[in-house]
Amino acid sequence: MDDSLDRVKLKEMLKKMLEIRHFEEQVNDLYRKGIMPGLAHLYNGEEAVAVGACSALAQDDYITSTHRGHGHLIAKGGRLKFMMAEILGKKTGYCKGKGGSMHIADFDLGILGANGIVGGGFAIAVGAALSSRLLGQGRVTVCFFGDGATNQGSFHESVNLASVWKLPVVFVCENNLYGISVAQSRHQAIKDIAVRAQAYGIPGVIVDGMDVLAVYGEVKKAVDRAREGGGPTLVECKTYRFGGHHVGDPGNGIVYRTKEEMDEWKERCPIRRMQGYLLEKGVMTQQEIDEMEEEVIKEVQEAVDFAVNSPFPDPEELTEDLYA
Repeated sequence: MDDSLDRVKLKEMLKKMLEIRHFEEQVNDLYRKGIMPGLAHLYNGEEAVAVGACSALAQDDYITSTHRGHGHLIAKGGRLKFMMAEILGKKTGYCKGKGGSMHIADFDLGILGANGIVGGGFAIAVGAALSSRLLGQGRVTVCFFGDGATNQGSFHESVNLASVWKLPVVFVCENNLYGISVAQSRHQAIKDIAVRAQAYGIPGVIVDGMDVLAVYGEVKKAVDRAREGGGPTLVECKTYRFGGHHVGDPGNGIVYRTKEEMDEWKERCPIRRMQGYLLEKGVMTQQEIDEMEEEVIKEVQEAVDFAVNSPFPDPEELTEDLYA
């Protein structure tokens, strides 16, 4: 057991993963019922990355997110009811119902926003890290992104600048093997994205993204290094989304993925692995795990009820909160 993780924190990590899983299942259900406007990109299967990485951060540290951002926001402390209300386009949501699934932010929690633009969080993360340096705040930024985003020019520009200035930022790549429906092997000649760190003279590490404790361990090393002035690290988490690219993806992506591949990754479910670990180490009993899950299901349902019963924004508010 990691000496830096006490029993309370281990239990909290499991609870956060359960919150993400059940939250996303409810989002999918609301979409199927026609209650949710638009689409959402679910985080099922990747819970260990968000929870492992955010567990290595201080409360006032920053994160930047992606179009698949619900997991990051929950792991960093986002309130379920305000997130759900935002997804349903309600006035009580984080962004007053105007941002939706892909643009939730909570600056008070260091959540600088999910982003519908592929690679859109890179420059924001580097800017946040630069501000921390200039203001002497000691804050570290974790920048989440997918494998496809590493082909964007913004990735190379941002990592280069962060490395030159030794900024306190950790680049966490969630390599789920697919950019929408394109396999990584078809859009990159490399197998491991972490090797790209060599071009910028920074550490590049690979971690099992289905193991929350493994993610926590590597990201914590990177966060500590960044906070001490050592500069950025590229952490590649090998993971897998259990669903399709978004809630409307036919057959959860069976058109471009095999059932065998999907079943194989589901056998490595990060939640089941963490539950098994806590049972083995005597941190929790099966009854305690079941009670925790029941509590989470209740909390998520309360968030759904809050969102469904909240009002939509008034038409008169259409032009409020515009800055350009």
